[in-house]
Amino acid sequence: QVQLVESGGGLVQAGDSLRLSCAASRRTFRNYGMGWFRQAPGKEREFVAAISSSGGVTRYADSVKGRFTISRGNAENTVSLQMNSLKPEDTAIYYCAADPDGSSGSVERGYRYWGQGTQVTVSS
Repeated sequence: QVQLVESGGGLVQAGDSLRLSCAASRRTFRNYGMGWFRQAPGKEREFVAAISSSGGVTRYADSVKGRFTISRGNAENTVSLQMNSLKPEDTAIYYCAADPDGSSGSVERGYRYWGQGTQVTVSS
């Protein structure tokens, strides 16, 4: 069904910025809510950010507020996560996810489609 592919991860130093992108095989992002989650080694996957189907409402984990920004790209099949002032604790595999219902927000189980993930590593 819907295929999601993340890109933009890399190795950076604390304080640097990265912009992650997620592309869908279909332009479902126009109507689906989208979320970004991350999983650090040995940790459970956690919520990072979400954006409503309309793009008018966003939500962030407290740990990234003021530093990360989720947005829909110019193309309706893309969504991005701008990450500024990166910290070592941001190191994780980042996943994008699509929510057909559009109301899942930070609730992981509400997202039906998931990407393969992209690695973000932040050194001290």
